Order: sequence, then C-alpha cells, then structure tokens
Amino acid sequence: MSPVERLGRAPYALAVLALVVLVALIMCVKVVPETKQALIVRFGQPVKVANRYHANEEFGRTGAGLLFRIPFVEQIIWVDKRVLDFDMQRQAVLSTDQLRLEVDAFARYRIVDPRRMYVSAGSEKRVGEALRPILGSALRNELGKRPFAALLSPERGQVMDNIQNALARVARQYGAEIVDVRIKRADLPSGTPLESAFQRMRTARQQEARSIEAEGRKQAQLITSEADANAARVYAESFGKDPDFYNFYRAMQSYRVTFGTDGNEAAGGSSVILSPDNEYLREFRGRK
Repeated sequence: MSPVERLGRAPYALAVLALVVLVALIMCVKVVPETKQALIVRFGQPVKVANRYHANEEFGRTGAGLLFRIPFVEQIIWVDKRVLDFDMQRQAVLSTDQLRLEVDAFARYRIVDPRRMYVSAGSEKRVGEALRPILGSALRNELGKRPFAALLSPERGQVMDNIQNALARVARQYGAEIVDVRIKRADLPSGTPLESAFQRMRTARQQEARSIEAEGRKQAQLITSEADANAARVYAESFGKDPDFYNFYRAMQSYRVTFGTDGNEAAGGSSVILSPDNEYLREFRGRK
C-alpha cells in the first residue's frame, strides 16, 4: 500500500499534514503593505530591505507585496515608510537682547535607510528619542545668536532652515531624513520677567521716538535757515533794483507790526506818541 493510500485511509493524519504545511507557509510568506519597509535580519545582521522608500515613487508601483523568508533564521523588522514626528520638551532660551524665551518646537522625519537605522538605533522609536535632544541643542544655539525680534520678522525662515540643517546632519547617521522643523510657541515667561521685557521695549521705542523727533527738528532748522537765506537774497536783489520801493515796503511791514494791523491780539494795549516830523513816520509825509 502506497503512502498516499495510507493517508487517504487516515483523514486525521492528512489534516495534521495540511495544518503543518499551512503553518510553514504562513511562517515563510509575509505581506509587505505600502506603508511599511521590511528589513530582513539574518542572525542579527541586516541583509536586505523590501519596499524601501524612494523619493517621488508612485503609489502602487513600489516593492509592496509578498515576501519570502526563512523561518527561525530570518527576522522581519517593520519600519514605517510614512512621515513621523516628535515634540521637543519646552526649552528656555536666552536671546542676544537678554530676553528669556520659553520655546516649544517639533520636527518631522522619515526613515530612508532602514539598515543604518537598525545598526545605529535599533528601532524607529529610538531614532526620535535620539534626535529630540539634538533639536533642543540646535534651537538654543541658533536662537541664542539673534534678538527676540528675529522670530517676528522674515528672518525667522532663515532661522528655521539653519536649525533644520543642523538636525539633518545628525539624522543621516540614523538613516533618517528631516522633512520639516517648526517652532510652535516662543513666549516670554509670565510675571516679573515679562513686565521687565515690556518696559525695556517701551523704553527703546521712546528713545527711538526722541531720536526721530530730534532729527526732524534738525531738518526743520536747516530748511528754515535755507529759506531765510533765500529770502534775504531776494530782498537784497530787490533793494538793488529799486531802493525807494524797498524802503517803502519795509516801512509798511514795520507799521503793520507796530500799530497792530497784523492781527496780533496784544496790539492796542499800549499807545505810541510820536511827533509828526519823526523820521519813523516819513512815509506818511509823502514824497517830494
């Protein structure tokens, strides 16, 4: 009797054999999803990566699908293919204008080299834990070189680029790529330090206003001096052309001021007594 006929007469043995084959198949075959990278580790050494991340790859045209491995010899380490993130603990930073800032930030990254990640960190979770203090150090170093106003100006973009570049240099050692770094909040501490900062800012603005006002007065004096010089030049030219008319015009201006005809409120409060032949009133005597 052949082995096949024996198995046919022993249905329990056939079921056990089918179960063994099914378990072996399950252990040998794995399905790699689109969102995961599969790192094959053989006796503790990474040997290959399935469905590895590549920039600009099309969905559905990746290495996802069935993966065969040797049971008990090869182990699969799953690495997320999507963008990951971690938050930095609140940091105290001292700016160049001696303002103490409380800063919250976060970074987004992606594992692009699972082999290096496995050798350097062991798991994708440890990558975030290793990069968190690096982000805090890069942020303190960069913000410590600038005043608080830099975070409120277009210069903030350059600040974030410098922090991201510093973090990216370290992230490459862990097989990671930094996608973005952002500051969530940068606040002055509440209480007395905040009031002191506001007072310093108020004093600085007042000093700036006084400086602008002084510069304005200086410019006004220059303009007035130039106008007076031009007026004197015009008067001199007029005197040279017709001295009699110039004397008459100046006398009329003097009479207007002296006798209160220029709208001066104080005019009329006092009396002026002059003799008819006074030289000051020569223009009233007419010309001979």
